[in-house]
Amino acid sequence: MAKTLVKPLQAHSPSWQEVCRDYLVMTKAKVVAMLLLTALVGMCLAVPTLPSAYVVVVGLLGIGCQSAAAAVFNHVLDRRIDAKMQRTLHRPLAKGRVETHKAVLFGVVLMVVGFALLWQLNPLTAWLTMASLVGYALVYTVWLKHATPQNIVIGGLAGAAPPLLGWTAVTGELHPHALLLVMLIFTWTPPHFWALAIHRKKDYAKAGVPMLPVTHGSEFTKTMVLLYTVILLAVGTLPWLTGMSGELYLAGSTLLNFGFLYHAVKLKIGSDKKQAWNTFKFSIWHLLLLFVVLLADHWFTGLLR
Repeated sequence: MAKTLVKPLQAHSPSWQEVCRDYLVMTKAKVVAMLLLTALVGMCLAVPTLPSAYVVVVGLLGIGCQSAAAAVFNHVLDRRIDAKMQRTLHRPLAKGRVETHKAVLFGVVLMVVGFALLWQLNPLTAWLTMASLVGYALVYTVWLKHATPQNIVIGGLAGAAPPLLGWTAVTGELHPHALLLVMLIFTWTPPHFWALAIHRKKDYAKAGVPMLPVTHGSEFTKTMVLLYTVILLAVGTLPWLTGMSGELYLAGSTLLNFGFLYHAVKLKIGSDKKQAWNTFKFSIWHLLLLFVVLLADHWFTGLLR
Protein backbone atom coordinates (compact mmCIF):
# COMPACT_ATOMS: atom_id res chain seq x y z
CA MET A 1 0.00 0.00 0.00
CA ALA A 2 1.39 3.38 -0.96
CA LYS A 3 2.06 5.74 1.88
CA THR A 4 0.48 9.16 1.78
CA LEU A 5 3.08 11.83 2.28
CA VAL A 6 1.93 14.76 4.39
CA LYS A 7 3.99 17.91 4.11
CA PRO A 8 4.69 19.58 7.45
CA LEU A 9 3.14 22.98 7.96
CA GLN A 10 5.68 25.74 7.54
CA ALA A 11 5.79 28.64 9.96
CA HIS A 12 4.54 31.89 8.50
CA SER A 13 7.42 34.11 7.50
CA PRO A 14 6.33 37.75 7.96
CA SER A 15 6.81 40.14 5.08
CA TRP A 16 8.96 43.24 5.51
CA GLN A 17 5.77 45.32 5.57
CA GLU A 18 4.46 43.28 8.52
CA VAL A 19 7.78 43.62 10.34
CA CYS A 20 7.81 47.38 9.80
CA ARG A 21 4.21 47.58 11.01
CA ASP A 22 5.09 45.74 14.22
CA TYR A 23 8.01 48.04 14.96
CA LEU A 24 5.84 51.07 14.22
CA VAL A 25 3.19 49.75 16.62
CA MET A 26 5.79 49.52 19.38
CA THR A 27 6.57 53.24 19.01
CA LYS A 28 2.91 54.18 19.70
CA ALA A 29 3.10 56.51 16.70
CA LYS A 30 -0.31 58.14 17.25
CA VAL A 31 0.54 59.04 20.83
CA VAL A 32 3.95 60.35 19.77
CA ALA A 33 2.30 62.48 17.07
CA MET A 34 0.09 64.12 19.71
CA LEU A 35 3.11 64.72 21.95
CA LEU A 36 4.96 66.32 19.05
CA LEU A 37 2.05 68.68 18.41
CA THR A 38 2.29 69.93 21.99
CA ALA A 39 6.07 70.21 21.64
CA LEU A 40 5.64 72.25 18.44
CA VAL A 41 3.26 74.61 20.20
CA GLY A 42 5.82 75.01 22.98
CA MET A 43 8.43 75.92 20.36
CA CYS A 44 6.20 78.48 18.69
CA LEU A 45 5.07 80.11 21.95
CA ALA A 46 8.68 80.46 23.11
CA VAL A 47 9.43 83.23 20.60
CA PRO A 48 7.39 86.15 19.23
CA THR A 49 8.15 85.16 15.63
CA LEU A 50 8.58 81.79 13.96
CA PRO A 51 11.29 79.60 15.50
CA SER A 52 14.25 78.48 13.41
CA ALA A 53 13.33 75.73 10.94
CA TYR A 54 16.50 73.87 11.91
CA VAL A 55 15.57 73.91 15.60
CA VAL A 56 12.00 72.79 14.83
CA VAL A 57 13.07 69.87 12.64
CA VAL A 58 15.94 68.66 14.84
CA GLY A 59 13.97 69.27 18.04
CA LEU A 60 10.89 67.38 16.87
CA LEU A 61 13.00 64.52 15.54
CA GLY A 62 14.88 64.28 18.83
CA ILE A 63 11.79 64.48 21.01
CA GLY A 64 10.00 62.05 18.70
CA CYS A 65 12.82 59.49 18.87
CA GLN A 66 12.99 59.72 22.65
CA SER A 67 9.20 59.43 22.99
CA ALA A 68 9.15 56.45 20.65
CA ALA A 69 11.97 54.83 22.64
CA ALA A 70 9.96 55.26 25.85
CA ALA A 71 6.99 53.57 24.14
CA VAL A 72 9.15 50.65 22.98
CA PHE A 73 10.55 50.12 26.50
CA ASN A 74 6.97 50.26 27.80
CA HIS A 75 6.05 47.45 25.39
CA VAL A 76 9.05 45.42 26.58
CA LEU A 77 8.37 45.86 30.28
CA ASP A 78 4.60 45.34 29.98
CA ARG A 79 4.68 42.41 27.54
CA ARG A 80 3.36 39.87 30.08
CA ILE A 81 0.60 42.17 31.29
CA ASP A 82 -0.30 43.05 27.69
CA ALA A 83 -0.86 39.37 26.93
CA LYS A 84 -3.61 39.28 29.60
CA MET A 85 -5.55 42.36 28.46
CA GLN A 86 -8.01 42.47 25.58
CA ARG A 87 -6.86 45.96 24.56
CA THR A 88 -3.20 44.99 24.27
CA LEU A 89 -3.00 41.26 23.68
CA HIS A 90 -2.31 41.71 19.95
CA ARG A 91 0.78 43.87 20.52
CA PRO A 92 3.91 42.51 18.78
CA LEU A 93 5.79 41.50 21.94
CA ALA A 94 2.71 40.09 23.65
CA LYS A 95 2.10 37.87 20.61
CA GLY A 96 5.77 36.99 20.22
CA ARG A 97 6.05 38.45 16.73
CA VAL A 98 9.06 40.53 17.83
CA GLU A 99 11.78 39.08 20.04
CA THR A 100 12.45 40.94 23.28
CA HIS A 101 16.15 41.55 22.67
CA LYS A 102 15.41 43.04 19.24
CA ALA A 103 12.83 45.39 20.75
CA VAL A 104 15.30 46.48 23.43
CA LEU A 105 17.95 47.16 20.79
CA PHE A 106 15.43 49.15 18.74
CA GLY A 107 14.52 51.23 21.79
CA VAL A 108 18.16 51.88 22.67
CA VAL A 109 18.93 53.05 19.12
CA LEU A 110 15.96 55.44 19.18
CA MET A 111 17.01 56.73 22.60
CA VAL A 112 20.62 57.36 21.60
CA VAL A 113 19.69 59.02 18.30
CA GLY A 114 17.12 61.23 20.02
CA PHE A 115 19.55 62.27 22.74
CA ALA A 116 22.29 63.05 20.21
CA LEU A 117 19.93 65.19 18.12
CA LEU A 118 18.74 67.20 21.11
CA TRP A 119 22.30 67.63 22.38
CA GLN A 120 23.01 69.47 19.13
CA LEU A 121 20.47 72.07 20.24
CA ASN A 122 21.31 72.31 23.94
CA PRO A 123 22.13 69.94 26.82
CA LEU A 124 19.14 71.11 28.90
CA THR A 125 16.62 69.78 26.40
CA ALA A 126 18.57 66.55 25.94
CA TRP A 127 18.67 65.79 29.67
CA LEU A 128 15.06 66.87 30.32
CA THR A 129 13.87 64.59 27.53
CA MET A 130 15.94 61.72 28.89
CA ALA A 131 14.43 62.34 32.33
CA SER A 132 10.94 62.13 30.80
CA LEU A 133 11.85 58.84 29.12
CA VAL A 134 13.12 57.37 32.39
CA GLY A 135 10.06 58.72 34.23
CA TYR A 136 7.64 56.99 31.86
CA ALA A 137 9.51 53.83 30.91
CA LEU A 138 10.91 52.99 34.33
CA VAL A 139 9.36 55.00 37.18
CA TYR A 140 5.79 54.74 35.88
CA THR A 141 5.82 51.39 34.05
CA VAL A 142 7.98 49.42 36.49
CA TRP A 143 7.02 50.97 39.82
CA LEU A 144 4.10 53.42 39.98
CA LYS A 145 1.77 51.43 37.72
CA HIS A 146 1.87 48.52 40.17
CA ALA A 147 2.35 50.44 43.43
CA THR A 148 -0.57 52.88 43.73
CA PRO A 149 -3.95 53.67 42.15
CA GLN A 150 -2.66 57.26 41.88
CA ASN A 151 -0.09 56.00 39.37
CA ILE A 152 -1.37 58.04 36.44
CA VAL A 153 -1.50 61.25 38.50
CA ILE A 154 2.18 61.02 39.48
CA GLY A 155 3.40 59.36 36.31
CA GLY A 156 1.49 61.82 34.14
CA LEU A 157 4.21 64.38 34.68
CA ALA A 158 6.44 62.57 32.16
CA GLY A 159 3.76 62.72 29.50
CA ALA A 160 3.18 66.41 30.22
CA ALA A 161 6.78 67.39 29.43
CA PRO A 162 6.79 67.79 25.59
CA PRO A 163 5.67 71.47 25.44
CA LEU A 164 8.38 72.30 27.98
CA LEU A 165 10.89 70.36 25.87
CA GLY A 166 9.81 72.26 22.79
CA TRP A 167 10.22 75.55 24.64
CA THR A 168 13.71 74.72 25.92
CA ALA A 169 14.75 73.42 22.50
CA VAL A 170 14.23 76.94 21.15
CA THR A 171 15.40 79.05 24.09
CA GLY A 172 17.75 76.79 26.03
CA GLU A 173 16.15 77.87 29.31
CA LEU A 174 13.16 77.18 31.55
CA HIS A 175 10.30 79.66 31.67
CA PRO A 176 7.14 79.91 33.83
CA HIS A 177 4.94 79.99 30.70
CA ALA A 178 6.37 76.65 29.60
CA LEU A 179 5.48 75.23 33.00
CA LEU A 180 1.89 76.44 32.48
CA LEU A 181 1.72 74.27 29.37
CA VAL A 182 2.94 71.34 31.45
CA MET A 183 0.22 72.04 34.03
CA LEU A 184 -2.45 71.90 31.33
CA ILE A 185 -1.46 68.39 30.26
CA PHE A 186 -0.75 67.29 33.83
CA THR A 187 -4.30 68.12 34.97
CA TRP A 188 -5.80 66.75 31.73
CA THR A 189 -4.15 63.33 32.07
CA PRO A 190 -6.07 61.83 35.04
CA PRO A 191 -9.62 62.37 33.69
CA HIS A 192 -8.43 61.29 30.23
CA PHE A 193 -6.86 58.05 31.43
CA TRP A 194 -9.36 57.22 34.16
CA ALA A 195 -12.18 57.35 31.61
CA LEU A 196 -10.31 54.66 29.66
CA ALA A 197 -9.62 52.74 32.87
CA ILE A 198 -13.35 52.65 33.68
CA HIS A 199 -14.05 51.33 30.19
CA ARG A 200 -11.32 48.68 30.57
CA LYS A 201 -11.81 47.94 34.26
CA LYS A 202 -12.09 44.16 33.80
CA ASP A 203 -8.90 44.12 31.76
CA TYR A 204 -6.89 45.86 34.47
CA ALA A 205 -8.39 43.66 37.17
CA LYS A 206 -7.50 40.53 35.19
CA ALA A 207 -3.92 41.76 34.75
CA GLY A 208 -3.61 42.67 38.43
CA VAL A 209 -2.91 46.36 37.77
CA PRO A 210 -4.26 48.56 40.61
CA MET A 211 -5.93 51.22 38.50
CA LEU A 212 -8.36 53.44 40.39
CA PRO A 213 -11.58 51.76 39.11
CA VAL A 214 -10.19 48.38 40.24
CA THR A 215 -9.16 49.49 43.74
CA HIS A 216 -11.87 52.07 44.53
CA GLY A 217 -14.69 51.23 42.12
CA SER A 218 -16.08 52.93 39.04
CA GLU A 219 -18.35 55.37 40.90
CA PHE A 220 -15.49 56.82 42.93
CA THR A 221 -13.40 57.06 39.77
CA LYS A 222 -16.21 58.91 37.99
CA THR A 223 -16.21 61.43 40.84
CA MET A 224 -12.46 61.88 40.47
CA VAL A 225 -12.84 62.37 36.71
CA LEU A 226 -15.35 65.13 37.43
CA LEU A 227 -13.15 66.72 40.09
CA TYR A 228 -10.06 66.80 37.88
CA THR A 229 -12.09 68.18 34.99
CA VAL A 230 -13.14 71.09 37.23
CA ILE A 231 -9.47 71.59 38.15
CA LEU A 232 -8.61 71.54 34.44
CA LEU A 233 -11.22 74.23 33.85
CA ALA A 234 -9.50 76.44 36.42
CA VAL A 235 -5.97 75.70 35.20
CA GLY A 236 -7.13 76.38 31.65
CA THR A 237 -7.65 80.05 32.49
CA LEU A 238 -4.06 80.57 33.70
CA PRO A 239 -2.49 81.23 30.28
CA TRP A 240 -4.98 84.09 29.84
CA LEU A 241 -4.72 85.37 33.43
CA THR A 242 -0.92 85.52 33.22
CA GLY A 243 -0.95 87.34 29.89
CA MET A 244 0.60 84.42 28.04
CA SER A 245 -2.45 84.13 25.75
CA GLY A 246 -5.28 86.38 24.67
CA GLU A 247 -9.04 86.39 24.23
CA LEU A 248 -9.04 83.93 21.35
CA TYR A 249 -7.45 81.32 23.59
CA LEU A 250 -9.80 82.17 26.46
CA ALA A 251 -12.88 81.69 24.27
CA GLY A 252 -11.64 78.48 22.65
CA SER A 253 -10.32 76.88 25.83
CA THR A 254 -13.51 77.73 27.73
CA LEU A 255 -15.66 76.00 25.11
CA LEU A 256 -13.39 72.96 25.06
CA ASN A 257 -13.14 72.72 28.85
CA PHE A 258 -16.89 73.03 29.32
CA GLY A 259 -17.29 70.33 26.67
CA PHE A 260 -15.03 68.08 28.74
CA LEU A 261 -16.99 69.02 31.86
CA TYR A 262 -20.24 68.09 30.10
CA HIS A 263 -18.86 64.63 29.34
CA ALA A 264 -17.56 64.23 32.90
CA VAL A 265 -20.96 65.16 34.39
CA LYS A 266 -22.72 62.82 31.98
CA LEU A 267 -20.30 60.06 32.98
CA LYS A 268 -21.02 60.67 36.67
CA ILE A 269 -24.80 60.92 36.64
CA GLY A 270 -25.74 59.10 33.44
CA SER A 271 -26.42 55.43 32.83
CA ASP A 272 -24.93 55.05 29.34
CA LYS A 273 -22.33 52.28 29.54
CA LYS A 274 -20.52 53.77 26.53
CA GLN A 275 -20.03 57.16 28.18
CA ALA A 276 -16.62 56.30 29.65
CA TRP A 277 -15.35 55.48 26.15
CA ASN A 278 -17.04 58.60 24.74
CA THR A 279 -15.37 60.72 27.42
CA PHE A 280 -12.00 59.18 26.63
CA LYS A 281 -12.38 59.85 22.89
CA PHE A 282 -13.49 63.45 23.51
CA SER A 283 -10.52 64.04 25.80
CA ILE A 284 -8.11 63.27 22.96
CA TRP A 285 -9.73 65.82 20.68
CA HIS A 286 -9.91 68.23 23.59
CA LEU A 287 -6.15 68.28 24.09
CA LEU A 288 -5.36 68.46 20.37
CA LEU A 289 -7.74 71.37 19.80
CA LEU A 290 -6.65 73.14 22.99
CA PHE A 291 -3.08 73.32 21.74
CA VAL A 292 -4.22 74.33 18.25
CA VAL A 293 -6.14 77.20 19.87
CA LEU A 294 -3.03 78.16 21.87
CA LEU A 295 -1.03 78.34 18.64
CA ALA A 296 -3.75 80.19 16.72
CA ASP A 297 -4.04 82.76 19.52
CA HIS A 298 -0.26 83.26 19.56
CA TRP A 299 -0.09 83.90 15.82
CA PHE A 300 -3.24 86.06 15.79
CA THR A 301 -1.90 88.18 18.64
CA GLY A 302 1.41 88.49 16.77
CA LEU A 303 -0.36 89.82 13.66
CA LEU A 304 -2.05 92.52 15.72
CA ARG A 305 1.25 93.80 17.15
